[in-house]
Amino acid sequence: MKKIISVLFIISFSFQVVAKSNKKFDVLLNELFSKDGPGGVALVVKDGKTIYRKAFGMANLELGVKMKPENVFRIGSITKQFTATAIMQLIEQGKIKLDDDITKYIKDYPTHGYTITIENLLTHTSGIKSYTGLKKWTSEVRKKNFTPKEMVDYFKSEPMDFAPGEKFMYDNSGYFLLGYIIEIVSGQTYAEYIQQHIFTPIGMKNSYYGGNSPIIKNRAAGYAKDDNGYKNDEFLSMTQPFAAGSLLSTVDDLSTWYAAVMSDKVMTKASRSKAHSVFTLNDGSKTDYGFGWAIGNIQGSPMVSHGGGINGFLSASNYLPEERVFVAVLSNCMCNSPADVADKMAAIAIGKPFEWEQVHLDEDFLKSYVAVYSSKSDGDRIITFDKGKLYSRRTGGSKFELLPYAKDKFFFDSDTVTLEFLRDAQNKINATILKSTQSDKQWQRTDKPIPTITKIEVDEELFKKYVGEYALTQNFHLKVFKLDGKMYTQATGQSKLEIVGTALHKFSLIGVDAQLTFNFNENDQVISVTLHQNGDHEAKRLDSL
Repeated sequence: MKKIISVLFIISFSFQVVAKSNKKFDVLLNELFSKDGPGGVALVVKDGKTIYRKAFGMANLELGVKMKPENVFRIGSITKQFTATAIMQLIEQGKIKLDDDITKYIKDYPTHGYTITIENLLTHTSGIKSYTGLKKWTSEVRKKNFTPKEMVDYFKSEPMDFAPGEKFMYDNSGYFLLGYIIEIVSGQTYAEYIQQHIFTPIGMKNSYYGGNSPIIKNRAAGYAKDDNGYKNDEFLSMTQPFAAGSLLSTVDDLSTWYAAVMSDKVMTKASRSKAHSVFTLNDGSKTDYGFGWAIGNIQGSPMVSHGGGINGFLSASNYLPEERVFVAVLSNCMCNSPADVADKMAAIAIGKPFEWEQVHLDEDFLKSYVAVYSSKSDGDRIITFDKGKLYSRRTGGSKFELLPYAKDKFFFDSDTVTLEFLRDAQNKINATILKSTQSDKQWQRTDKPIPTITKIEVDEELFKKYVGEYALTQNFHLKVFKLDGKMYTQATGQSKLEIVGTALHKFSLIGVDAQLTFNFNENDQVISVTLHQNGDHEAKRLDSL
């Protein structure tokens, strides 16, 4: 009798824990997805059992169709996991080697004198320029169908960004090339290979290569949002994302996928271990990426994950192997990013929620943290104090408030990122460490002066020449305007930011480590503006002069 009572107590307690977690999941997802707007689907699986599975919002705004858990979404770059796995399968068959030069398979690919390996492509360390970042990759180009060879020809002559293995830079071109190599080696199309060697064998019955023409049951429509509200997102030929981002799936099929990967049903344990290990760069430093998986943690618990973003859709998927927890959140609008929510859901599921209670620290104590902290690989992190609040800003980044939850410990508004200050044996602050769902990053305290902005008055007539709209890319513009006596710039899809004059034709953005320089022609007309932020980026003026 006592044993029965004990079992019933455990069942009751477990039910209460799940119910409490589910309420927290509901809060997060109801904040992310509006009832009458584009929506999403979320799934949490623990120890092989589904503990949460819900749909939110609308699958189709025009037809008034509500979202349901079975809806099919574009998963964007989660596709890279499937591509990487296909490569590992071919390696296991002896058809490919990790250290093979890509010219073994694509004979005419220009490597600029470097050896670019299959492993470089898998780890985003090839130095090949990503075609999705090219200015020539316009909305008109994105509507066209390309064969894999035609797409490779489209970007292969671009200059390298860096020598292979020198740094990590997310690169869709690399994964496109991997898909092309899969076709060359296997003799099948990429779509055929994934269907035959992954989808069908493990029972992913509602996953597809995402062509626009096929009728796919339960396919959700994809949306974006601008100043006028929701809209159907721009057309994209799915021949172009290819092996970097063209797959469709459901939360249930993604759960099936992760379960198959973690039980070594699609590649060997040795291959999985390699794919889930971070890459070491030429200088010995580590990245946060393996082969098709981001390598990170939730509050110290190891995690493999990947997200995706593609016209009309955003996705997030996490797996925590120690706790055997899987989380997926899929969204059918570029306006509802699920990444932070998926991380928070994973944290709740393992009993390590991102919940910080803000405490009060005296102003003099807050001021003791003010300094420039430096890192060889990550630039400077500048800690400043203003009007009773502490702020953090990275080189080329925006300013964010730091909220204290303990002595020397702070969190950001995002909740999933914390900043901790470290002290030496003499109790002096000598470093700061950023803790996130990726690897921890550390900056050493320096004696560098805090950067300041020297403002100048800008002539009203001169500023009128600057006012206008400038195109960094076809779909990413900068507007320059004046409002209530202040000058602003606003990027597509972002909030306006105040700018102040610092020299003739030069401005600094308030709260962001970025500057603008306006460029004139021989007729004293502004023809472009150069954005100085992590490099120099010229934006051509759009409005007529």
